[in-house]
Amino acid sequence: MNDKFNKVTAVVLLTLLVYAVSTNADDNEIYVDQIGATASIDLEQLGSGNIIGGLNSAHGSMTAFDLDGATMTLDVNQIGNNNKMLGDINADTFTGVFDFDGDTNSYTIQVDPGNANSADSSNVNVDVDGSTNTFTLDLATNSLASSADIDTIVQGSSNTVHIDLDVDSGTNYIDLDGDSNTVDVVQSGYAGGYFKLEHDGNTRSFDIDQTSTQDNDWLRITSSGNNGSVCVQQNDQGSSVGC
Repeated sequence: MNDKFNKVTAVVLLTLLVYAVSTNADDNEIYVDQIGATASIDLEQLGSGNIIGGLNSAHGSMTAFDLDGATMTLDVNQIGNNNKMLGDINADTFTGVFDFDGDTNSYTIQVDPGNANSADSSNVNVDVDGSTNTFTLDLATNSLASSADIDTIVQGSSNTVHIDLDVDSGTNYIDLDGDSNTVDVVQSGYAGGYFKLEHDGNTRSFDIDQTSTQDNDWLRITSSGNNGSVCVQQNDQGSSVGC
């Protein structure tokens, strides 16, 4: 085992120790700062008023945790109310599993926000259950990623979902079950993208923007419920629909 991997392991063990000491109380904090070629991290946090972020994070001033390497796997299970998570993942290959259960929570994941590793391949599964939650996923920033497979399930009322994918070929599936939901999706790249939304709820508002420079985009929306507005924009070689 090389020195770099030893350093990664030490940081992970320290992070888990902070969690283990405070699992029975509210306002738990997990800080992650990791550099290494390959890492697999599993975090579970129970209670209210908790945060997963970078060093010096606080509820009023969050900083992003940092996972930096070639191949990263992150599994997060956060259960409770008024919790927050903010993280940056810089990796060529990223696998993320996020399970959030509670009310009035905020979750933000940014994959390769600085174009450092190109985020060649990403597979992200998200399950959000509760009321008045916000989930934001920003994957790549300059059409450098090759492929992405995103699956998001949102259950509950007054939820907000923001997803920004900048990949050559991406599949983005959202299952939205609840009331007063807002979905904002920007999907751009080179080789075309596929987006599917299944919605069951009231007072909805969808704003979908797809752009591919050399191929067609595919979109399918199935929605049942009352009220709301749907705006779909596709351009380049896809069909163009104005709002």
